[in-house]
Amino acid sequence: MSTLTLRVPPELEKALEKQSAELGISKSDLAREALRRFLRATEFRALRAKLVARAQARGIHTDEDVFKALDDA
Repeated sequence: MSTLTLRVPPELEKALEKQSAELGISKSDLAREALRRFLRATEFRALRAKLVARAQARGIHTDEDVFKALDDA
């Protein structure tokens, strides 16, 4: 495992200390989980953008269009 050094403003450090104490996990574990979630969300948004573009190219713009396409399949 590699090491990442992070500088945070005092108010973020205070919140990080509070949350890690409340959750009973280390600040490192909390930061790792936050980074993991951020990366997953970013990947999801990128994938969603590609899929929306593909759907729109096929004339699917609304939920109703999705349901109709599924019914037709």
